[in-house]
Amino acid sequence: MTRDYLTTNKDVWNADAANWVDFAKDRWVLDPPQWGTWGNTEEQLSMLPVDMAGMDAIELGCGTGYVSYWMSRRGARVTGIDISTEQLQTARNLATQHGSDIAFVEGNAEETGLPDGSFDFAISEYGASIWCPPDSWLPEAWRLLRPGGQLVFLGNHPLSLICSPLDGAPANRTLHRPYKNIWGADWTTVEFEPTGVCFNLTMSGWMDLFSQIGFLVTRYQELYAPEWAQGTRAAIPSDWAKEYPVEQVFHLRKPN
Repeated sequence: MTRDYLTTNKDVWNADAANWVDFAKDRWVLDPPQWGTWGNTEEQLSMLPVDMAGMDAIELGCGTGYVSYWMSRRGARVTGIDISTEQLQTARNLATQHGSDIAFVEGNAEETGLPDGSFDFAISEYGASIWCPPDSWLPEAWRLLRPGGQLVFLGNHPLSLICSPLDGAPANRTLHRPYKNIWGADWTTVEFEPTGVCFNLTMSGWMDLFSQIGFLVTRYQELYAPEWAQGTRAAIPSDWAKEYPVEQVFHLRKPN
């Protein structure tokens, strides 16, 4: 993959930011949190510590900042970093409306420039978790965490990628690309709903990378659409997502 994915993804999200404002407004007031494309509940996933009082937390690829706000509501001192100027403007506007003092930083989650060992908790939901190469952003997350710190991230399941047609049409029950050596996909020139350049790995690839960096896996979850789901979201039909995992969540810890 030779495309300049950083510039590409930044341009994609700046251009599309206005279309996410209403979604962001709804998410900022959501309590308790819901996660991913199909709204899996916090009760199901336990993505966040119940009490974050006194914790320093960072959201890597924060977009419109609603996850940052959920952490702030739980008592954390929060930093959100994102490459998109326009997405961050939405986040800052909503932070002002809600009286929140979250520090929103415009920057690359692969190279934040923030000090070593600054955070107790890091999270990414469809941020750095899919828009940055894992071997770039995960070592940075490790560097930012204090010993004993946690990283939780949610992104596409690799099965949803290999079942997605090359033209960007909705996923189906056919394998459209090899599983071996997958790195992600370039969706910039597809016929249906072009977006940016996303990244993924095989399951063994993820585990090997965690081991190389030093992360311990404390929990792994595969997410499906709920039984009430209908229609298609993010190019994944609900009938497909009820039978095959559409998303995955890794819970990691940096050893003491």
